[in-house]
Amino acid sequence: MQPTATVLVYSDNANTREQVRLATGRRPASDVPEVRFLECATLPAVLTELDRGGVDVCVLDGEATPAGGMGVCRQIKDEIFQAPPVLVLIGRPQDAWLATWSRAEAAVTLPVDPVEFAAALADLLRSKSALTAG
Repeated sequence: MQPTATVLVYSDNANTREQVRLATGRRPASDVPEVRFLECATLPAVLTELDRGGVDVCVLDGEATPAGGMGVCRQIKDEIFQAPPVLVLIGRPQDAWLATWSRAEAAVTLPVDPVEFAAALADLLRSKSALTAG
């Protein structure tokens, strides 16, 4: 059986969550596992899923309301032991500094560009598997 990676996608916008799923496909690159999605529309749902464990990467919508993805990222980096790597979706390239402030490992702009997004997600999945293998 092929291993799978669990990707938590947080956005209050169902269209944004769909863009992430479509950009990823079954797997974002041939050298990473197939992806299983956990979709969350609220901060409490994100925290519940992270408490359960097993999340390999988080994709957080920086434009989500009322809790934006960058604030959520900073919160989980502060509160969750060995928090998974985070890819933040930002509204404008000028918001990259906020993604750095949030301690996200990667950021891409909205709307989701499938090639850019898949490459960033694959990089995070590779780094996650390198950490767990080592």
